[in-house]
Amino acid sequence: MTVGLYQAKADFFRMLGHPVRIRVLEMLQAGPTPVRCLLAELGVEPSSLSQQLAVLRRSGIVTATREGSTVVYALAGGDVTDLLRAARRILTGLLAERDALLAELRAAGD
Repeated sequence: MTVGLYQAKADFFRMLGHPVRIRVLEMLQAGPTPVRCLLAELGVEPSSLSQQLAVLRRSGIVTATREGSTVVYALAGGDVTDLLRAARRILTGLLAERDALLAELRAAGD
Protein backbone atom coordinates (compact mmCIF):
# COMPACT_ATOMS: atom_id res chain seq x y z
CA MET A 1 0.00 0.00 0.00
CA THR A 2 1.42 3.37 -0.99
CA VAL A 3 0.42 6.14 1.35
CA GLY A 4 1.16 8.72 -1.36
CA LEU A 5 -1.61 7.39 -3.56
CA TYR A 6 -4.19 7.44 -0.78
CA GLN A 7 -3.04 10.87 0.31
CA ALA A 8 -3.52 12.14 -3.24
CA LYS A 9 -7.05 10.69 -3.29
CA ALA A 10 -7.85 12.23 0.10
CA ASP A 11 -6.52 15.59 -1.11
CA PHE A 12 -8.69 15.33 -4.22
CA PHE A 13 -11.87 14.71 -2.23
CA ARG A 14 -10.91 17.45 0.23
CA MET A 15 -10.59 19.82 -2.74
CA LEU A 16 -14.21 19.03 -3.61
CA GLY A 17 -15.31 19.67 -0.03
CA HIS A 18 -16.81 23.15 -0.33
CA PRO A 19 -20.41 23.95 -1.37
CA VAL A 20 -19.37 26.80 -3.69
CA ARG A 21 -16.87 24.57 -5.49
CA ILE A 22 -19.47 21.86 -5.99
CA ARG A 23 -22.00 24.38 -7.31
CA VAL A 24 -19.41 25.88 -9.69
CA LEU A 25 -18.62 22.42 -11.04
CA GLU A 26 -22.32 21.74 -11.53
CA MET A 27 -22.77 25.03 -13.37
CA LEU A 28 -19.77 24.37 -15.61
CA GLN A 29 -21.34 21.11 -16.80
CA ALA A 30 -23.48 23.29 -19.08
CA GLY A 31 -20.33 24.61 -20.75
CA PRO A 32 -17.76 27.37 -20.38
CA THR A 33 -19.08 30.17 -18.17
CA PRO A 34 -17.86 33.73 -17.58
CA VAL A 35 -17.05 34.71 -13.99
CA ARG A 36 -19.80 37.36 -14.01
CA CYS A 37 -22.41 34.65 -14.67
CA LEU A 38 -21.01 32.48 -11.89
CA LEU A 39 -21.17 35.46 -9.52
CA ALA A 40 -24.75 36.31 -10.50
CA GLU A 41 -25.94 32.75 -9.97
CA LEU A 42 -24.04 31.99 -6.78
CA GLY A 43 -24.65 35.24 -4.94
CA VAL A 44 -21.29 35.13 -3.13
CA GLU A 45 -18.71 37.86 -2.72
CA PRO A 46 -16.27 38.14 -5.64
CA SER A 47 -13.32 37.49 -3.32
CA SER A 48 -14.93 34.28 -2.04
CA LEU A 49 -15.62 33.03 -5.56
CA SER A 50 -12.09 33.94 -6.59
CA GLN A 51 -10.66 31.84 -3.75
CA GLN A 52 -12.80 28.83 -4.65
CA LEU A 53 -11.99 29.11 -8.36
CA ALA A 54 -8.28 29.28 -7.51
CA VAL A 55 -8.55 25.98 -5.62
CA LEU A 56 -10.29 24.35 -8.59
CA ARG A 57 -7.73 25.80 -11.03
CA ARG A 58 -4.74 24.66 -8.97
CA SER A 59 -6.16 21.15 -8.81
CA GLY A 60 -6.47 21.09 -12.61
CA ILE A 61 -10.18 20.27 -12.50
CA VAL A 62 -11.14 23.55 -14.25
CA THR A 63 -9.46 25.77 -16.79
CA ALA A 64 -9.60 29.53 -17.16
CA THR A 65 -9.25 31.48 -20.38
CA ARG A 66 -9.34 35.19 -20.93
CA GLU A 67 -11.60 36.58 -23.65
CA GLY A 68 -10.85 40.29 -23.66
CA SER A 69 -11.55 41.50 -20.16
CA THR A 70 -13.69 38.45 -19.32
CA VAL A 71 -12.38 35.31 -17.67
CA VAL A 72 -14.25 32.17 -18.71
CA TYR A 73 -14.09 28.93 -16.73
CA ALA A 74 -14.65 25.43 -18.06
CA LEU A 75 -14.33 21.86 -16.83
CA ALA A 76 -10.97 20.37 -17.71
CA GLY A 77 -12.59 17.05 -18.67
CA GLY A 78 -15.82 15.11 -18.82
CA ASP A 79 -14.90 12.85 -15.92
CA VAL A 80 -15.99 15.59 -13.51
CA THR A 81 -19.54 15.31 -14.84
CA ASP A 82 -19.43 11.53 -14.29
CA LEU A 83 -18.18 12.06 -10.74
CA LEU A 84 -20.95 14.55 -9.94
CA ARG A 85 -23.58 12.19 -11.36
CA ALA A 86 -22.23 9.33 -9.25
CA ALA A 87 -22.27 11.55 -6.14
CA ARG A 88 -25.87 12.54 -6.89
CA ARG A 89 -26.89 8.87 -7.21
CA ILE A 90 -25.16 7.95 -3.95
CA LEU A 91 -26.68 10.90 -2.09
CA THR A 92 -30.14 10.17 -3.49
CA GLY A 93 -29.87 6.58 -2.25
CA LEU A 94 -28.71 7.65 1.20
CA LEU A 95 -31.49 10.20 1.55
CA ALA A 96 -34.11 7.73 0.34
CA GLU A 97 -33.01 5.27 3.03
CA ARG A 98 -33.24 8.00 5.68
CA ASP A 99 -36.69 9.03 4.44
CA ALA A 100 -37.86 5.43 4.67
CA LEU A 101 -36.52 5.13 8.22
CA LEU A 102 -38.15 8.43 9.20
CA ALA A 103 -41.49 7.27 7.80
CA GLU A 104 -41.13 4.01 9.73
CA LEU A 105 -40.41 5.90 12.96
CA ARG A 106 -43.40 8.17 12.46
CA ALA A 107 -45.67 5.22 11.73
CA ALA A 108 -44.51 3.43 14.88
CA GLY A 109 -45.74 6.34 17.05
CA ASP A 110 -44.28 6.46 20.55
